[in-house]
Amino acid sequence: MKKEILTEVEAEKILKSYVSIAKNQLVHLSREIKIKPPLVLKIISKQVIHKSDIGGVKIVKTKEELEREFNDLIKIAKRKKIRLQGILAQEYHEGHQLIIGIKKDPTFQHVLLLGAGGIYTEIMKDISIRACPITEKDAESMINDLKYKEALEGKRGKKANMSLLKQTLVKVSKIPLKYKKLQELDINPLIVNEKTAKVVDARMVFEK
Repeated sequence: MKKEILTEVEAEKILKSYVSIAKNQLVHLSREIKIKPPLVLKIISKQVIHKSDIGGVKIVKTKEELEREFNDLIKIAKRKKIRLQGILAQEYHEGHQLIIGIKKDPTFQHVLLLGAGGIYTEIMKDISIRACPITEKDAESMINDLKYKEALEGKRGKKANMSLLKQTLVKVSKIPLKYKKLQELDINPLIVNEKTAKVVDARMVFEK
């Protein structure tokens, strides 16, 4: 089966109709960037699926760092002979990092996955799965399945906006109703804090 893998920019064009995306802009020159630090810079290319594996993600905390980190990403792309679509400048968000995914299962068709995200995805393997689409009650049940729920409730830090998280899960679960050829969706991470739930990285795979 032939597959088409969308870059983060392409995936977010679809996702923005369903969920809240962190403000961003695709640029070719650092002077084009309108977003003020702190911000995140990322290499965008069809050749790079896991950007952080090649040092293709930089957190910029000050205006002074911007030029240096931008040029560093250009150098990485040249050194690795990566065909760039551009550099994505993105608002920096803090909060709980979650992964929301969709997989097309041979038996159950599209299933929704929720788990601890970011660097914890592989370590914790703390996930919950339901068939798409889900209700808000299902979303609550998925959150309750997670060991990470304690952190979301603010037991050791700030509380996540649970209402927004549930709404986001329900909306994402409806994506396959329109996009039947969707094979995979990875939103990792979705950053949830007390006020917002923002997609800060995503990829989608479609069958051709």
